[in-house]
Amino acid sequence: MPPVSRIVVFAGLLLATVPASGATIQVTMQNLEIAPAVASARVGDTVEWINNDIIAHTATARGGDFDVTLPPKKSATVVLKKAGSVDYYCRYHPNMKASLSVEP
Repeated sequence: MPPVSRIVVFAGLLLATVPASGATIQVTMQNLEIAPAVASARVGDTVEWINNDIIAHTATARGGDFDVTLPPKKSATVVLKKAGSVDYYCRYHPNMKASLSVEP
């Protein structure tokens, strides 16, 4: 086989093993509310929390899966690593609650 053909076959094998990237789910914190309060995602998806308030918030999972601090007017992300239902809240404002349903 000519060298070029070997490279093409090798490149094809590499492309076949590259996983597809996940979706990004945006969650907004504004006026002391989390929206959407209920969201669905898949393992490998990214959750992006966007704090539109002038005060800091957190996205703290009750089961310890994540604990993200969001300064005022900033955002942060987490890649979801396992399936299940995740309830989370803001440690500074415990009335701010939401949940994620993460499918495999």
